[in-house]
Amino acid sequence: MISRIRNTIAEYPLQFWILFVARFIGATGGSLVWPFLTVYLRQRLEIPLTTIGVLFALNAGVGLFSQVLWGPVVDKYGRKTAMVAGLANEVVIMMGFALLGSLQAYAVLIAMSGLIEPASRIGSDAMIADLIDEEKRAGAYALLRMVSNAGIAIGPAVGGFLAAASYFLTFSAAAVAASIALLLVVFLVRETKPELSEVEKVERPGGGYGYILRDYYFVAFCLASILLWMAYEPFMQLLPVYMKEGFAIPESGFGLIMTVNALMVVFFQFAVTRRTEKYAEAYVMAAGALWTGMAAFAVALSYNIWWFLLAMIVLTVGELIWAPTSVSFVARMAPIDMRGRYMAVYGIVGSIAWGIGPIASGYVYDNVAPVGVWYLTLGLAAVGTVAFLIIGRRRPSPRHDQPTPHPWEKEAE
Repeated sequence: MISRIRNTIAEYPLQFWILFVARFIGATGGSLVWPFLTVYLRQRLEIPLTTIGVLFALNAGVGLFSQVLWGPVVDKYGRKTAMVAGLANEVVIMMGFALLGSLQAYAVLIAMSGLIEPASRIGSDAMIADLIDEEKRAGAYALLRMVSNAGIAIGPAVGGFLAAASYFLTFSAAAVAASIALLLVVFLVRETKPELSEVEKVERPGGGYGYILRDYYFVAFCLASILLWMAYEPFMQLLPVYMKEGFAIPESGFGLIMTVNALMVVFFQFAVTRRTEKYAEAYVMAAGALWTGMAAFAVALSYNIWWFLLAMIVLTVGELIWAPTSVSFVARMAPIDMRGRYMAVYGIVGSIAWGIGPIASGYVYDNVAPVGVWYLTLGLAAVGTVAFLIIGRRRPSPRHDQPTPHPWEKEAE
């Protein structure tokens, strides 16, 4: 075990492990606060849940727009610049929540979070693509996902204890965590944005995002990913309501199965990705979508906490398969000078799915039948599985207007 850990550490550069530590600290700090933010706003401002929902919708809407802006910033001005902006913004937001006390102030802070928070994710994902060789990227993204889930598992437990004493203390602790992550990035992380020679620089007709929209292979992948994200969403948002209203299973039951989900990611993500990275990404995504569909079918048949737990285990297996692979695929598809924009577009894919999904599943739940949500989810996952299989069987025409060849050009060689 020790030798395996040493080999894994030696496999990746030092800067990756600095990012690894910063990601853990940032995830832990953020999860001190966000699980309790609804309760805090409700108690502090005495406002209805509808108003709180509007605040969160504001965050999501601004975030969808801001990802379009941050992609070119990451490509032009660097990955580190974006990461510093995102982490510094996190410090400001946490201290703002601790010190301010009006609805207007909190609305501004929540909008700021949506506007600047994507910078860290886009910058970090692009930096990993710069640092890590193609054949090892899936493993690197898996390690970051693993450590993020470890932080998310620890943060709420500590945050609940701190919140019971003082929300000021909770927000201050989150600000300290974000400050530590910020200092690590500022002083220990070097910029990795590729410097292109005049020969490598490419003029792309129609600008950066127009170029991406003409990358039909990538667009097809994004459309299939929307289906997969929409299939994944009900497990996170509607499942606790379905369990409680249909089977009288309390919130603590959903908390239990989510704990199992987080622990599976922490302990098994890297090992699973080490096996799946040997196969073509589109086929791996198809396998992940298939497991997601099986999980939806399992929920439709479930009637007690143990069956729902089994369904979550099936879902998590699928999640372990597809989640890091998707980011690795995006990194491989992107020209080296457009990694920020490709990562931004994939982030928008998730935002679209999480915007459309709750509306569709909520409508089915209210107007058709609660169990119908899971048959809808099964259908989305099935179509997504077929879509990824078709993508895996096709190769687009080679393009020669890029600094480096696309992966299918390498295969042709």
